Amino acid sequence: MQINYLEIVVLSVCALTFYRAGKQERGPGLLWAALSVAAALLALRFLNWGIIGVFVGQAALFVGITIYRMRRKD
Repeated sequence: MQINYLEIVVLSVCALTFYRAGKQERGPGLLWAALSVAAALLALRFLNWGIIGVFVGQAALFVGITIYRMRRKD
């Protein structure tokens, strides 16, 4: 299975967004970006969900990071 250019662009934009959000939150931006890439590749390569799967994976990652940070602050 090949990844087309649109998927690469979406993957890159999502990774950059998570990196910047991590830096803005004074968190590990590089780790967030790596998790974003991992979620996108999981959706594209292993689950064959396509672009919609990338967005679902990114939303799930966002929810996961949010829940983790909420519990950690308590």
